[in-house]
Amino acid sequence: MRRFRHLLGTCTMALAMASFAAPASSQEAHLEIIGTKFQGSLEHIVDAYEGVAGIHVLDLTTGERFVVQDDLAFPQASAIKIPILLEPGFLAKRIEMTDEVRTAGSGVLQVLTDGGSALSLEDYAIYMILHSDNTATNVLIDELGMPAINALSASLGAAETKLQRKMIQPEESARGNENLSTPRDAALIMEKIADCDLPMGEAACARVREILEIYKSGPIRTPIPRSVPVAFKPGGITGVATVWGLVDVPDRPYVISVMANYGGNGGAVVEAASAAAYDYFSRLSGITEYGTRVPLAVKRRVRGGIQ
Repeated sequence: MRRFRHLLGTCTMALAMASFAAPASSQEAHLEIIGTKFQGSLEHIVDAYEGVAGIHVLDLTTGERFVVQDDLAFPQASAIKIPILLEPGFLAKRIEMTDEVRTAGSGVLQVLTDGGSALSLEDYAIYMILHSDNTATNVLIDELGMPAINALSASLGAAETKLQRKMIQPEESARGNENLSTPRDAALIMEKIADCDLPMGEAACARVREILEIYKSGPIRTPIPRSVPVAFKPGGITGVATVWGLVDVPDRPYVISVMANYGGNGGAVVEAASAAAYDYFSRLSGITEYGTRVPLAVKRRVRGGIQ
């Protein structure tokens, strides 16, 4: 599992740059070299970490995957909130904010007056993703139902992604009742978001991505320029750091999921993997078959056959 997989084969790589008609052997040899270096960087990051880590990176242009221990299951902390966002049902229905529904680990919702406000499910979803608000998350879990959320993950092919408890329940966590996923599952779900391959219409799918792209800080964000949209949700509890991300590098978008536990600063693993991935894909953005760069508008015009 530690080597990157050419899922679509060398034919896909040739097709991805076919408009430039370079000899396939030359093109593939160069891409193979830098791909191997990138894979080595990810392996080094995992090996250097004192705990356990897993990484899955998907090149959305070629389908090529770079993985390290991506089949291991990790506790997810707040990253498990992405499958909740994908469950259909964010209509205009409003839920009243009361002391009964309030949960620790929340932001502004924790200090609103009892019964003084009623928010739509979509607004709760925004609080859940942007502020990682646990009250908002638990409201949505109650409304949508844990079985339905898990069934959705399974239907997307992410059967190892399991929402098993509500937020801020340390007793349940101590019993081993944890919210789990794998880097592979997380990457698959983010790929589905990128392709809008979800049980919802295009407008709803676009809104999901828009919510995830609202700017927020985090280790995945630190190495990436603010001008590059990143749809992501991080998670962190003592000893655990996770992130599910979709990075929209122009001409070379990619998916990245990083998970770490049994260590100290798991956020450093996330940041290092994010830096390595951005360095790799930003160098592929706008390249020709010989590794030179041209303006993206020119490249797209040539690809489209417009003179």
